[in-house]
Amino acid sequence: MRQHLTDRLRFLLAFLAHPRQVGAVLPTSHAAVRDMLDMADIPGAQLVVELGAGTGVQTGEILARLKPGARLVAVEIDPRLAQLLEERYADRRLTVIRDSAEHLQAYLDGQQADVVVSALPYTSLEPGLRRRILDALPEAVAPGGVALVIQYSPLMERELRRRFTCVRRRISPWNVPPAFLFACSQVAA
Repeated sequence: MRQHLTDRLRFLLAFLAHPRQVGAVLPTSHAAVRDMLDMADIPGAQLVVELGAGTGVQTGEILARLKPGARLVAVEIDPRLAQLLEERYADRRLTVIRDSAEHLQAYLDGQQADVVVSALPYTSLEPGLRRRILDALPEAVAPGGVALVIQYSPLMERELRRRFTCVRRRISPWNVPPAFLFACSQVAA
């Protein structure tokens, strides 16, 4: 319980310091994270990428589902939150990148992820940055892979449909506010 409250405070402080970068005052609920991750085959993945790792709500659940020998690359722009992730999860499968998600390709060595999990606040980002990250998202996903995107409004669905041929949507009502979950993939023609 104490860690939960500490994480909420850390997240709130990160939001107050950079509201457009963080995009929410509270971390995503565990129920919404589970709902989102259920939309992809995390146990079968070799490489999972997490964009906007925050305090690690998604990170912990991804690691719990990830098989031995697989990799998780977590990207977090806030240096304090990135340090928290490194300290909290001493797992050889995890690599924490302290950078903007727009530079993801520089850290993948030409690889593509089986699953990309994005908790970035797209509607809060500067439009040029939002476009660059969204445009890079399909390139980061391996053929047959999926990009999971969590948002607090349905506004990004149209942008996701422009970039992916298949977008499934689910709502997780047990989050505050309710979370819109998207599973995006490319379907071969």
